[in-house]
Amino acid sequence: MSLSGVTVPAVGDLLDFENLLPELILGLGLALLIGNGLAWRKHRQGQTPEGVEDAQYRPGRAAFLSSVGLVLSVWGAVTLFT
Repeated sequence: MSLSGVTVPAVGDLLDFENLLPELILGLGLALLIGNGLAWRKHRQGQTPEGVEDAQYRPGRAAFLSSVGLVLSVWGAVTLFT
């Protein structure tokens, strides 16, 4: 669209809807990996969350969510970069 000689990009050009879902999947996967990795590291150092009584570290859940995060990260990255 042109407005007095100035080109205005369309909304689809600005937001890039074609890559939105792979970017969201990649972001969610990385968040799962980083969050569970930090929880694992803090548990190994003997730290517990502040302000939480009876906090429990569940290694099975952390491993499962980390593996889900890895799968989502690889899926999102492969979709974006191929």
